[in-house]
Amino acid sequence: MSFDAHHISQTIRRDPSDIAVFAGNPANLPQWAAGLSEGIRNEAGRWITDSPMGEVEVKFRPGIEFGILDHDVIFPDGTSMHNPLRVLHNDDVSEVVFTVYRLPNVSDEEFARDIAAVEKDLERLRDVLEG
Repeated sequence: MSFDAHHISQTIRRDPSDIAVFAGNPANLPQWAAGLSEGIRNEAGRWITDSPMGEVEVKFRPGIEFGILDHDVIFPDGTSMHNPLRVLHNDDVSEVVFTVYRLPNVSDEEFARDIAAVEKDLERLRDVLEG
């Protein structure tokens, strides 16, 4: 079964490698990713943050040096949500593209809220990096 997907793009006036190094560092999440920023800490090499559902782990996949910032969020019940996030070179700027998947049993309203939250996160990332 495949999920509905919505791609969100944000132009950032920075070199892709600068964006990837900053955004791919879990310690920087509190500066731009509201959903993953509450109390983020490194515990024995695992990045843990607090959420309304309890503690969740954020795990970036390999490829940050290539602008691949895909990461998994592992929930307290052990389920995992994959979040594709890419930084693309676009002449003298970069495009940051996040794919939001609609999971089963997620209402239209919940999906719209998820999309809006990611849009705000990417705007904050832009503001931090262009600031």
